[in-house]
Amino acid sequence: MRNRKLVQWEAKLKKVFDEIDDYLEDTYGKKYTLHPARPGRGETANKEHDGLFNVGASFSAGYGSEYGRGYVVDIDMVTLQQVPDEVEAQIEDDVMKKLKKELPKYFPDTTIHIHKDGRIIKIHGDLRL
Repeated sequence: MRNRKLVQWEAKLKKVFDEIDDYLEDTYGKKYTLHPARPGRGETANKEHDGLFNVGASFSAGYGSEYGRGYVVDIDMVTLQQVPDEVEAQIEDDVMKKLKKELPKYFPDTTIHIHKDGRIIKIHGDLRL
């Protein structure tokens, strides 16, 4: 059984990622060919399962991290094409900017930070339920 407040917190976080997914699809979706086994954008009930992008996060206890516990952001492009490093870096920058803009809207009374922790994007700060 999962904590009700945790389920609500993660549901709000999912809405943030769905908005970011839409932004990435609008910006980069026509530039790369979708993997042949992947449904097109909007063909499933969950943005995680269709289109070029799957953006989400998983909780990390933060051992060995400069920022401690938090959510590690995953950005998956579902294509067989080679994506240049500079495009990947731009997508990561776009995701960080969108997170910094959208998280305060969904979590207005919470101090949440977004930083690069090595090569990963991490959401950390006041994660109390």
